[in-house]
Amino acid sequence: MKKIMLTAFVAVIAMVSVNAQTFGVKAGLNLASITGDFTEGIDGRASLHVGVVAEIAISDTFSFQPELIYSSQGAKSTDSDYGYDEYYEDIYKLDYLNIPLMAKFYVAEGFSLEAGPQIGILLSAKDEWKETWDGSTDSGSEDLKDYMSSIDFGLNFGVGYKLDNGLNFGARYNLGLSNVWDDDESDDFSQKNGVFQISAGYLFN
Repeated sequence: MKKIMLTAFVAVIAMVSVNAQTFGVKAGLNLASITGDFTEGIDGRASLHVGVVAEIAISDTFSFQPELIYSSQGAKSTDSDYGYDEYYEDIYKLDYLNIPLMAKFYVAEGFSLEAGPQIGILLSAKDEWKETWDGSTDSGSEDLKDYMSSIDFGLNFGVGYKLDNGLNFGARYNLGLSNVWDDDESDDFSQKNGVFQISAGYLFN
């Protein structure tokens, strides 16, 4: 089922790109997190996203905007005990190639409300940790990709503002719908991505 949906998403991207009226680029800040079971004490992680977009005007007030976005996501956790000069940091770095399919409703001059589904293809997944104890530091990393789902599904909700010269800005939240883990124990718990994005971009008319 995942492969069928991925094929469908890619087919839609290819079809609409041929008919797109404008192309553009975008980049910005990710405030990523992981929510769900056993996530108490897990903090958000600041990272970035960058990619390309195409906008197809269906009417004066409605457009369809498919995107192809590299997005660095994940979360981190920290723990410290200053009485013992101890500090521990654990960062989950999850990199995706995301394909949002956004519907844009222009409610005022240049201002839009946006919503749509998203599929993400996992590119890499690492757990990087660092521990400081009594002045000594130890660190390491582990590749987690074999333990994680290769496909991530989500829904996007956001707002945007576009100037006449093509410069545009946006804020969006990606609500993860699927478990990021895919191993022998993942049926017993579920953890999902959540990402708040602030973007700036440019559309070439």
